[in-house]
Amino acid sequence: MNITALRERMPPLTAIPLPRGVDRRMLEHRWPVAELAAPPPGSGLEPVLGDAGPPVIGHAVNFMRFGIPFGLHRYRTYGPVSWMGAFGRRIVTLSGPDATQAALVNKDKAFSQEGWKFFIERFFDRGLMLLDFGEHHLHRRIMQQAFTRDRLEGYVRQMGPSIRDGVGRWPTTGSNRLYFALKQLTLDVATQVFMGMASPEDAGRINRAFVDSVRAGTAIVRHPVPGGRWAAGLHGRKVLERYFAAELPGKRAAGGSDLFSALCNATSEDGERFTDTDIVNHMIFLMMAAHDTSTITATAAAYHLAKHPEWQEQARAESLALGDELPDLEALDRLSTVDLVLKESLRLVAPVPSLARKTVCDTEVLGYHIPADSMVGISPTVNHFAPECWTDPMRFDPARFGPDRREDRSHRFAWMPFGGGAHKCIGLHFGTSEVKLLLHEMLRRYRWSVPGDYVAKWDYVSLPVPVDGLPMHLEAR
Repeated sequence: MNITALRERMPPLTAIPLPRGVDRRMLEHRWPVAELAAPPPGSGLEPVLGDAGPPVIGHAVNFMRFGIPFGLHRYRTYGPVSWMGAFGRRIVTLSGPDATQAALVNKDKAFSQEGWKFFIERFFDRGLMLLDFGEHHLHRRIMQQAFTRDRLEGYVRQMGPSIRDGVGRWPTTGSNRLYFALKQLTLDVATQVFMGMASPEDAGRINRAFVDSVRAGTAIVRHPVPGGRWAAGLHGRKVLERYFAAELPGKRAAGGSDLFSALCNATSEDGERFTDTDIVNHMIFLMMAAHDTSTITATAAAYHLAKHPEWQEQARAESLALGDELPDLEALDRLSTVDLVLKESLRLVAPVPSLARKTVCDTEVLGYHIPADSMVGISPTVNHFAPECWTDPMRFDPARFGPDRREDRSHRFAWMPFGGGAHKCIGLHFGTSEVKLLLHEMLRRYRWSVPGDYVAKWDYVSLPVPVDGLPMHLEAR
C-alpha cells in the first residue's frame, strides 16, 4: 500500500477512538480563568475571559477532535466573546450571531484578514481570502466577471456530462468510500471548468498536494520536520506552484474563456494586470476552494440522505421528474427538496467551520474590550446550533428552511456556511450548482445507504472530513 493510500485509511491522531469518559473529561475539564487584557480605564468595557488550556498545545487538539461540541461547550461556559490558548497564541473566539455580525460587518474596519496568514499564508499566499480592504475589492471585482449568471449557466453545461459520467462509473459492489470518490470528481470538474483542461495525468499527486496544503495550517509543530504536516504542506505548495506556472504561458497566449485564461488577461480600470505570481496564487486558492468545499457539502448531504431514506426518495422523485436530459440552471432551481437538504447539510456540517481575523486596532464586541493585534476566530458552527435561532438544532430537519418556517432568517448570521460581509464566498452559486448536479446524478442512478447504527465522525483538523471516508453502499436503480 503506498503512502497516499495509507494516509487515507488511517485516521489522524485527533480522531483515534477513546473511552467516552475520557473524551468527556477532555472536553469539560476546567482550566484557570484569566482576563485577556485590562480594558482602558473609564471605557466601561468588560475584559474578555477565557483560559489557556493544556500546557504547550492549548485547546488546539480539543478543537480538532471535538469540533462542534467543543465550540458549543465554550459558548455555554463563557458566552459569545472569550479567549483560548491554541497554537502558541491567545485566540479570541466570537460565537453566536450578534458577535459574528460585529466582526463581519466590520464598521470600524478593525478586523483584518491577517488572521488567516498565521494559518495558511505559507500554503495559499495572497489568495483572495487573505487580501484586505481596497486590494481585496480590486481583485474581487476582477474575479467577479467569472461568476456572473451567464458564466454560471456555461459552467453548468460544462459540468453536466463530466459529473454524469463520473458518477456512473462508481462501483456498486462492496462499500464505497464516498468522500474520496467525490473529491476526485470535484477536482476533475474544477480542472475542466476553471482551467479549460482535462484532469491532469498526475491528478492523484495534485489532489494530495491540495490536501496536504489545507491540513498544514493547523499543524501543532509549525516547522518542516520530516514526516510532519507542516513539511507536507510546504511540499504540496511547491507541487502546485510548479504545476500552475508550467501551464501559465499557454493560457496567456491562448486567450480562452476559462477562469485561468481570464485571470491571465484581466485588466483593471487603470490598466493594471495580474502578475504571473498573482495568477498562480489565485488559481491555487480558487481551485482548492472550488473542489474542497463542494466535496464536503456533497458528502454531508449524501450521508444525511442515507440516514433519512424518506428524504432521499422525495428528492429522487423530483430528479426523475426532470427527465433524462442534463439539467440546466433553471432545472436545478426546481429541485426544491435537494435545495432544502443541501441547506440543512450546510448547517450541520459547515464546510469552513472557523473564520480567522486579526484586529488592527483596539475595538469592542458586545461590550468586551479586544486589544489591537489580537488573533480572532469566528465560529459559524456555533451559530448553526445556537438554540436561540434553531428549533431542536441537533436534529436533521430540512423543513426548517421551508417557506412556512425559514428559521435561517431568525438572524442575519444564524446561517452562514459561505461566510459573510465583504469576504462572503465569491463562488457560492457555483458550488451550490455543482453539488445539486452531483446529488441529482446520484439520485437518478443509485439508491444508497449506511448501516442503521452508523454515525459519521468528522475530523476537524482543517476542513471537516469524515474520518473513515464515509463507507457507503450503492445500489443501482
